Formats: sequence, structure tokens, C-alpha cells
Amino acid sequence: MRIGELGNETGVDIETIRHYEKIGLLSVPPREPNGYRNYETSHLERLAFIRHCRALDMPLADVKRLLDFITHPEVDCGEINRLIDAHLHNIRERLHSMQSLEKQLEVLRARCGDSHIVRDCGILSELVAASHKTGVKKD
Repeated sequence: MRIGELGNETGVDIETIRHYEKIGLLSVPPREPNGYRNYETSHLERLAFIRHCRALDMPLADVKRLLDFITHPEVDCGEINRLIDAHLHNIRERLHSMQSLEKQLEVLRARCGDSHIVRDCGILSELVAASHKTGVKKD
């Protein structure tokens, strides 16, 4: 299959497929006599795996490590467990950060309950005041 078909089958953009080839996540396919790349089922399966890992927000370095494990099925999977544990830790930290952000925005939203002229907007007043507190220090 050609790159466009591979992209359609997996939902991965053509430029992303080329990038994955360039960084070694996806092997460069053989070329047909007319010069077109000929992707095989193995490319489709590998790209689908990469896409799924990326949908789980895994960094490309971790995806590469997981792909390396696939090619060495005889090794212990403890490192895979540690990789997923670290990813879970990062996700939980981000969730905590997002919850903190949500609370800050709720407090900010409570500063302006009704619609009125901008000059009297509590949200903008709070944002301006906060920017002055955290702005560039003067010498």
C-alpha cells in the first residue's frame, strides 16, 4: 500500500509517518520499480501501535522503548511496568495541576457574577492586579 492508504487506514498524517520513519520508529519500506514506497501489513500494525500509544499521551521515547520490547519478547517485562508506572505518575501530577487550575479559574469567575461594563469587571481587575504582582521587576 502507498503512504496515503497507510495514513487513511491508521488516521496518521503523512508527514507524521515520514517523521516516524526519519527517527526510526517505523522502518522505511521498500520501493516499487516506479519509486513509490510499498508499505506492508507490518507497517500498518506498527503504526497502529504507535498511534495508540500516542493517544495514551506517551512520549515518543517511551513508544520506542515499547517497540524495542516487542522485538525482544523473551526479556523480562519489569521495565515495561516501570515505564507505565512513571507515565501514570506524570498523568496524576498533570491531573492535580489541572484541578488546581480549575479551582483558580472558579475563584476568578466568582469575581464577576453579572454582566456589566468592562471597567467594572472583577475578572479583568483581578488579572491586571495579579499581572502587576508577577510582572517584570524594575531596577
